Amino acid sequence: MSRFLLVVLPLPGHLYPMLAIGQQLVHSGHEVVWCGPESVLRPMVGSDATIHPTGLRTFRRYDETGMAGLRALWDGYLIPFSRFILGPVDAAVTEHRPDVIVTEQYALAGALVAHRRGVPWATLCTGTLELTPPPELPEFADFVAERVAKAVAMAGLAGDPIDPRFSPHLVIALTTRGLTGDAELPDRCVLTGAATGPRPNAPDFPWHAWDPDRRHVLVTVGTIVGHMIGDFYERTAAALAPMAGEVQAVFVTSGVAESPWPDNVIAAPLVPMLDLMPRLDAVVCHAGGVVNEALACGVPLVVAPVRAEQVALAHQVAASGAGIEIPMAEVGPDGIAAALRAVLDEPGYRHHAKRIAAEFAAAGGAAAAAAELVALATVAQPPPTARMAGWTNPG
Repeated sequence: MSRFLLVVLPLPGHLYPMLAIGQQLVHSGHEVVWCGPESVLRPMVGSDATIHPTGLRTFRRYDETGMAGLRALWDGYLIPFSRFILGPVDAAVTEHRPDVIVTEQYALAGALVAHRRGVPWATLCTGTLELTPPPELPEFADFVAERVAKAVAMAGLAGDPIDPRFSPHLVIALTTRGLTGDAELPDRCVLTGAATGPRPNAPDFPWHAWDPDRRHVLVTVGTIVGHMIGDFYERTAAALAPMAGEVQAVFVTSGVAESPWPDNVIAAPLVPMLDLMPRLDAVVCHAGGVVNEALACGVPLVVAPVRAEQVALAHQVAASGAGIEIPMAEVGPDGIAAALRAVLDEPGYRHHAKRIAAEFAAAGGAAAAAAELVALATVAQPPPTARMAGWTNPG
């Protein structure tokens, strides 16, 4: 049995894959300790799980897009969040003595503490931006290098050759070559496809309103960017209204302004995504975590990205043939309707979505990720005692 410390970023799209991998590790008989805000984690991991609490630092919503949005993300959340949890992560390592630390790519403190303590660590990449930045962000590499250097210095490691976004031991990326193409990836990078598993906190759904005789489209922009989508939901509802006789839509409304809905819409604050997905014929989304959930089920997509990290994935979906990218701010009801008609009626989109689903299944998902972590723990050496004892946390 090995002991794993899982350091999380407390945002749903980043948490759920880590949850699935943690479940696989526990199922295989290993010890898992979670490091993150207990108020967020406890409903997900259950009453018996061990949580080393970090406290909760609220995600600051911002309106910027492109490089301005990335600056707001790093300077307004990622760097402050990492500083906030640096001490608790270090305390968790001291108390639980993990064989391996598994850290979400943007939970930089996990990587920084692991490096300083000499503990083998693995990166979990839940998105694709850091792996495959889009060409319209030519300044991305220099910008991130500056922020990474700031984070490293914050942890008292100035000058150390470490990029906390990518472990030198193991990088787990929740994608496959069907999406990344021939992009150059970090050393020791393993592609596992989507990591999904049971979600104890899954919400109820009004199944009584579900019409089995119509095709079904899910419309969601997650819980983080709802304030940035303008009237996109209204435009999408208008696009779907003429299809009422043949299409029923589900709109996820958490974080989105209230709106009147056509008769062919089921509106719910949250939905049991993994129960719903296999029943869908198409998904309209912002190119967040729901993309992997849709592609794992072979469901084609219409993607309307808002932020840079979503643009990267939207480009990949379109290039793979599994969906259509549309501009969220500019596209009207007719454009949305045309994209929806294409992914619903033209078999090529579903064919390519199913091709990606087959790739994901072959890559192994959460079970494959857990196996890679167990293999890392098996070959890892115990943390050097001197380093474990000799660091005073600068945070």
